[in-house]
Amino acid sequence: MSEPAPITILVADDDADDRMLIEEAFEESLLQNPVHFVEDGEQLLEYLRRTGAYAHLEGTAYPGVILLDLNMPRMCGRTALAKIKEDPELCRIPVVILTTSKAEEDIIRTYGLGVSSFITKPVTFEGLIEVVKAIGHYWVEIVALPPECTDRAA
Repeated sequence: MSEPAPITILVADDDADDRMLIEEAFEESLLQNPVHFVEDGEQLLEYLRRTGAYAHLEGTAYPGVILLDLNMPRMCGRTALAKIKEDPELCRIPVVILTTSKAEEDIIRTYGLGVSSFITKPVTFEGLIEVVKAIGHYWVEIVALPPECTDRAA
């Protein structure tokens, strides 16, 4: 039996600077997992449903964790989260909110929708590296993920 492929981390964030910083933080943390990016909730759902520009992913494992910004155009993170959690094919994928929001209503609402964790984006790059290291350690090394996040060919 072959070793399963490393889980993919999917980041949904509309801010190009934040995407660049998150990508650099993953590189600095030496995490070897593939990190993919989408720019809004609509792209996120296309990626997960393997439609549109992401149809080529059909039959591949879902991401092992999704890092989701709340405030995005076209479809905000709250709406995308609700759609993911109500979909029987997608609902078990862990979603971690990674946002600038500190609003108690966002924390309460997203946990009510089934988010796995809520993290406020650190204000420094060093803080972001520490968050990324913790996310990588927890979601890649410690947590047992559902089979659809680790091997779709099985």
